[in-house]
Amino acid sequence: MKVGIIMGSKSDLETMKKASSVLDEFKIPYEMIIASAHRTPEAVKSFVERLEEEGAIAFIAGAGAAAHLPGVVASFTTLPVIGIPLNATALKGIDSLLAIVQMPSGMPVATMAVDGAKNAALFVVQIGAAFNKNIKVQYKAYRQDMADKVLADNDALQASLQGE
Repeated sequence: MKVGIIMGSKSDLETMKKASSVLDEFKIPYEMIIASAHRTPEAVKSFVERLEEEGAIAFIAGAGAAAHLPGVVASFTTLPVIGIPLNATALKGIDSLLAIVQMPSGMPVATMAVDGAKNAALFVVQIGAAFNKNIKVQYKAYRQDMADKVLADNDALQASLQGE
């Protein structure tokens, strides 16, 4: 099992690291590259085809502005592609969001929120959990930890309100 993470420019790296951090936490191997849908389409194709042959289960593609990268990745694979619209222009990522979410019929790309790299990786975790029991158990524990933190925060809030 492996995941491909691809971004069009090094300026996208800080956002895309949020995806790799989640995959690290779940011990899901990944490979991350910078390759452009417009400037290096052959590098994109080579990366996607190689990772698919190596057993990839999904691709995470971050793109700003015209945001063609997730769609180009999808054109080279039948595996799930998760697009992350990036806040890269004066439009604050809305242009990217609209470009990625409007993929033509028959060429789906799951679309996350603007700069939603963490959720993209968690979506990959869910895909992996569908056929890997260890990942499923890990993900259930992760979600329980999130719930426990919310409950603890509420307990602290209630205690502070009682002290007023």
